[in-house]
Amino acid sequence: MTNDRSTFAPPTAGWWPLFGWVSFLTFVFTQVYAVLTSPADRMMGHMQKMMYVHVPAAWVTFFAFGIVLLASVAFLWTEDERQDLLAASAAEIGAVFCALTLILGMFWGRPTWGVWWSWDARLTSTLVLFLIFVGYLALRSFVEDPQRRGQWSAAVGILGAINVPIVWMSVKWWRTLHQLQSDPRSLEPVYLRGLLLNFLAFTLLTVFFIRRRYEAARYERAAEHASQAAALGGYNG
Repeated sequence: MTNDRSTFAPPTAGWWPLFGWVSFLTFVFTQVYAVLTSPADRMMGHMQKMMYVHVPAAWVTFFAFGIVLLASVAFLWTEDERQDLLAASAAEIGAVFCALTLILGMFWGRPTWGVWWSWDARLTSTLVLFLIFVGYLALRSFVEDPQRRGQWSAAVGILGAINVPIVWMSVKWWRTLHQLQSDPRSLEPVYLRGLLLNFLAFTLLTVFFIRRRYEAARYERAAEHASQAAALGGYNG
């Protein structure tokens, strides 16, 4: 495993703080734009505007868990612990957005279906996805050896990411209360513009959050390596 001290030297901030501000301002603009420019839906009224958070949150959940998949495979291939830290960082952010997706889905389902929760195929598979990655994060907290932790969590991360296409296709494979994925050609332009802009804003924010969590993980590992080196030095002395 690649674990020399230089590998885990604290990363430089670079242009990431500026990227963060751009991402945040883009998010604020796209939310305000989407809410103010789109009319109330004929069936759902203004509650339809929850779509500008719920749908992008679901997208970045898939995006984050896709990074978990790629980084986990890269770790098993190279044994570079930085890939393990990237996978863990993406899993944390993905789990947060997955929880947000579920919560907003409940608020949307109450007036639409008449219940807060239904064991609908889409909702259930999304809940399973969330629980897999909560388990992934719990596993990491219980395994101390970095190599074993990386290998075990990579296996769980890969298996968990396989559930993403199941969530996506659930509305087509099974009878479900959840509507089919919206076709951009079927959406009115006034709704589509706001939705696409928020896809962009959420993606930028997710990239920034994952990067910041990855930086924090690198600092944590650098501190651990420094502590280990000091302990070994004290022992040899």
